[in-house]
Amino acid sequence: MTINVTTRAAKRIKKGYPLLHQEDLVNHTQMTTWDRVSCNGQIIGYGYLGKQNKGVGWVLSNEVITIDQAFFEERFKRAKAKRDVYFYDEHTTAFRLVNGEGDQLGGLIIDLYETFAVFSWYNETMIEKKAMIIAAFQAVFPEIIGAYEKIRFQSNLPESQHLFGQHAPEPLLIKENGITYATYLNEGLMTGIFLDQREVRGELALGMASGKRVLNMFSYTGAFSIAAAMGGAVETTSVDLANRSRSKTQEQFLVNGLDLDAQSIVVMDTFDYFKYAARKQLQYDLIILDPPSFARNKKRVFSVAKNYGDLIEQSLPILAPKGLLIASTNAANVSLEKFEAQIEHAFSQQARRVKKIATYRLPQDFAVDEGFPEGNYLKVIIYQCH
Repeated sequence: MTINVTTRAAKRIKKGYPLLHQEDLVNHTQMTTWDRVSCNGQIIGYGYLGKQNKGVGWVLSNEVITIDQAFFEERFKRAKAKRDVYFYDEHTTAFRLVNGEGDQLGGLIIDLYETFAVFSWYNETMIEKKAMIIAAFQAVFPEIIGAYEKIRFQSNLPESQHLFGQHAPEPLLIKENGITYATYLNEGLMTGIFLDQREVRGELALGMASGKRVLNMFSYTGAFSIAAAMGGAVETTSVDLANRSRSKTQEQFLVNGLDLDAQSIVVMDTFDYFKYAARKQLQYDLIILDPPSFARNKKRVFSVAKNYGDLIEQSLPILAPKGLLIASTNAANVSLEKFEAQIEHAFSQQARRVKKIATYRLPQDFAVDEGFPEGNYLKVIIYQCH
């Protein structure tokens, strides 16, 4: 059954926009199908529809194609060629192999961890082709000895499980910028590290944190803190509300041979810690703010779109003169311009003069489709305060 779209949607698709929304469908009926995409009887591409968290499907090509193993092999070969340089970097052994729509495979993401792969399925219909996709992947990536999968849409399927081949050790130690990180490939949806922040962690490890007192808020497993410590930070403080963050962060320090006595790991709400640090007159030379896009606890609801400025304002009283602030978000619904405006408004409210010294987006292995700018979700801005 042809996927019939509106004239407005067809214009976007012809310009390279790959995501299909419910309102793009002429009959507004969500189907489960792989088929041609049509507008007013004219075929404008090929795609599929199915259950996913955002939108209802993807356009895979502006031409009519055949979905078979050869199709997936060709897409995987192109993706592998884009990342050729990463395979020869002995200092980094974890990176993205396939980035969904950035590699013209909307709905599927695949990451490399040493010699293992992690498949993330974002659409129920894509999983119908699982056997074909795995066969194509193994043909193009014979060096991968085992894989796991994550289900990233509402489903009754197990959210994480072994997919094929050998089982990874726990923890699986990977390298990034020469630093060791402990990862767990079958421990829920997370693995212990967000690979898209590799370049920012690299800056910390290469000297940005040298001689500094570092505060890492929303620290998760402490990856920023480990990079800062390896880069010469005199002390690090990692703050996260989740109880698991303490043992996970300790493990990351230990696998790098770092002294835990020089590090502080705090299980506390971020805003409560700001108050505590201000009351104790603590000062930090570098503060990292990398919150989830949306979070809720017993005390408050936080969203980057509405509340990021509050984080900035409460950071400034404990940021030392000439200190650095790393502001980061992965919120796709917040543009770089809006994010920057929110941050700089907060600085002005506190009468702090700042200089923007660097901006980071997704690294090259996280390939971005030019026709889908919201796919370039990561925004990191580094400020020097006066």
